[in-house]
Amino acid sequence: MPARSQPAAAPPQEQQPAPAEVEPGAVDPARAEEFLHQVYAETTPAIPFPARLRQVRTEIERTGIYSHTTHELTFGARVAWRNSARCIGRLYWKSLQVRDLRHLHDPADVAQESVGHLRAATRDGRIRSTITVFAPDGPGRPGPRIHNDQLIRYAGHTNDDGTVTGDPGQVAFTDHVVSLGWPRPEPRGRFDVLPLLVTGGDGRSRLFDVPPDAVQEVPLSHPDLDWFAGMGLKWHAVPAISNMPLEIGGVVYPAAPFNGWYLDTEIGARNLADRDRYDLLPEIAERMGLDTRSVRTMWRDRAAIELVRAVTHSYDEAGVTMADHHTESERFLTHVARENEAGRKCPADWSWIVPPVSGGLTPVFHRYYDEPDDDLRPAFLPPHGI
Repeated sequence: MPARSQPAAAPPQEQQPAPAEVEPGAVDPARAEEFLHQVYAETTPAIPFPARLRQVRTEIERTGIYSHTTHELTFGARVAWRNSARCIGRLYWKSLQVRDLRHLHDPADVAQESVGHLRAATRDGRIRSTITVFAPDGPGRPGPRIHNDQLIRYAGHTNDDGTVTGDPGQVAFTDHVVSLGWPRPEPRGRFDVLPLLVTGGDGRSRLFDVPPDAVQEVPLSHPDLDWFAGMGLKWHAVPAISNMPLEIGGVVYPAAPFNGWYLDTEIGARNLADRDRYDLLPEIAERMGLDTRSVRTMWRDRAAIELVRAVTHSYDEAGVTMADHHTESERFLTHVARENEAGRKCPADWSWIVPPVSGGLTPVFHRYYDEPDDDLRPAFLPPHGI
């Protein structure tokens, strides 16, 4: 039998150098170039593309980062909203108002202009979608950070008997700011506005009170249940997310608070209804005279609907912008159709897009969506902790 031929030995592979580590705050040039291609594909900037690309490459080589033009910053912030898979209100992404405050990094300035953001967005109840962009992270110089998950949040005070006065979802943050020197209000209220906790580039954190006149609040009443107003409930007008960094073309802006306006179910079916939040459904059901001995009586469902009705009615009465879950569901599908016509995917997290009450009665329930894409940019990044 002839000897089986042996395969030729493979030549030794050349040792590949390990990829260089990117310095924290430095920009990946590929991210920057990818973003510029997107800007020039969708808009018409004043600077020709080849010239702008050379500028950005040179700046990154020299400093490790580059500065967005006002046009690029505005486009990037709006597209980050367009890419937000959990937001049902993205039909309005082109109307986002961008406050360019990239020159500010000191905590006191950040806090002052965060209050300015609230004033600019509130407009006596005619809520405007707004983002305020503070200094970015850079090599060797982190940008500022706002640790509150929203610019306006209500404190959660743990009482001696283990109960909570206020928002149970904010107990940990409340205890943290108290440990940093915030004087816990006495008497403890259900709607005590928390201070802003801002960290500067030097790593030191400071607390700043939010002035009462910057916080528009809506007292809650019900169109049919006269006793509802006597519960003393209220909620604030502007939902301004404040601890999610904004990434545009590889540049990270760790402090970039942004807001749209409330959806009725956010307040009525979540903030005030969730068992780990204000948990008001048992009290409302009791006042309504519902049979709460079994969930089969649907007492939670009936109480939740009346709570959402109260929220919607109250915001309408106060002249404060609020979306309802039926109308906004229709508008979201308009947004999906427009994105498809533009040749873009429209990622959506079904569990966030479908309203927490009457989901099956809305058109967003009865379909599938493009899966959320963590690599889609520009984007709002996961929240940073405290």
